[in-house]
Amino acid sequence: MQSFTLIFIVALLLTTVIQIWLSARHIRYVRAHQNKVPEDFAGQISLADHNKAAHYTCAKTRAGYPGIFLHTALLLIFTLGGGLDALSVFWLGWFSDPIIHGMALILSTFLVMGLFEIPLSYYRIFVIEEQFGFNKMTPGMFFADLVKQAMLMALLGAPLLFGILWLMEKMGGNWWFYAWIAWIIFNLFLLAVFPSWIAPLFNKFTPLEDPSLRERIEQLLKKCGFKSSGLFVMDGSRRSNHGNAYFTGFGKTKRIVFFDTLLSRLEPAEIEAVLAHELGHFKHRHVIKRIITSFIMSLLFFWLLGYLMNQTWFYEGLGVSVETVPSTAMALLLFFLVLPVFTFLFHPISSIYSRKHEFEADAYAAQHASADDLIRALVKLYQDNAATLTPDPLHSTFYDSHPPAAIRVAHLQRQVH
Repeated sequence: MQSFTLIFIVALLLTTVIQIWLSARHIRYVRAHQNKVPEDFAGQISLADHNKAAHYTCAKTRAGYPGIFLHTALLLIFTLGGGLDALSVFWLGWFSDPIIHGMALILSTFLVMGLFEIPLSYYRIFVIEEQFGFNKMTPGMFFADLVKQAMLMALLGAPLLFGILWLMEKMGGNWWFYAWIAWIIFNLFLLAVFPSWIAPLFNKFTPLEDPSLRERIEQLLKKCGFKSSGLFVMDGSRRSNHGNAYFTGFGKTKRIVFFDTLLSRLEPAEIEAVLAHELGHFKHRHVIKRIITSFIMSLLFFWLLGYLMNQTWFYEGLGVSVETVPSTAMALLLFFLVLPVFTFLFHPISSIYSRKHEFEADAYAAQHASADDLIRALVKLYQDNAATLTPDPLHSTFYDSHPPAAIRVAHLQRQVH
């Protein structure tokens, strides 16, 4: 067994075991605290709602186990099991051009993985979400969304893949830098067109009509120095009872979006506080910082791929025969299949970075709206979304992009006093 093969197996097993262990911890912790509402929430959330959140959290976490095992199994089948080799040989019988062959290899691999994911997604939506009263989707909507996603992949993803493979084939040793530039342009393009062209494929967006709420929000926007292309309400209730608000796009395409479920549940002052939090992300340039961070990391990854694609041990260690190399498409596919295995343990860094941004946005909201209103809004959202108030601390540190409820509310209360 090659040393890199051993490293890969150990890393994959370690990742799988840690995921299962964290999930099991989370379930045990939530269950242990399900019969008592935390003191800071006792006057606002009933024991029945707290119990519902505990059961919902445990059900979602348990539903993640098959996905963990399936991903591990598919990765082993495609790599050490010879799956990628077999697919490559199959497509060689159809396409001799390395770029077209490479596209067929990569797209068919992700198609197979996506097909295995469909039953898991269906179960999450039509069993778990349905059981707890959140699902509003029909099977027809579910499969229509899958078709739309496939069409977007064909229209947007396939040309990008073709371009990356062409650069890898034609641009010599520095291809990775040109590919990185192409990746940046593509992502900026997506950010620009998403609000107006992509999001409306899945949801209906209508201008906010409530005149008093609209005036209140526009005053907040003016106070915060924020200009947008409009205030919109999204028909989130078509698919789910979960609620949220966000702003999307950049430059002239910036727009503020409220879920209709959120507007129906919160008072105007609470909606203003939630929006002030979202504006805090804008004012602190969190979105720009995350985009820049992702671009820097993608540059590192493209450079690393440029090195690995010329290393025979990289292919052989992952179960690809020597006859298959050198193959730009195989290198690209292998790299992005196994990258999550070797970066999994860095996930808490991303979570901590995100939670820092949430605290900053909360502080901004407390300065430009009302911390008390934001607390009331958050409590209602925790209640309506059946979000657990007592997550396992280690699980939360590893995965959660937002601070736990108790810590977040305590932080906001300090803003008041």
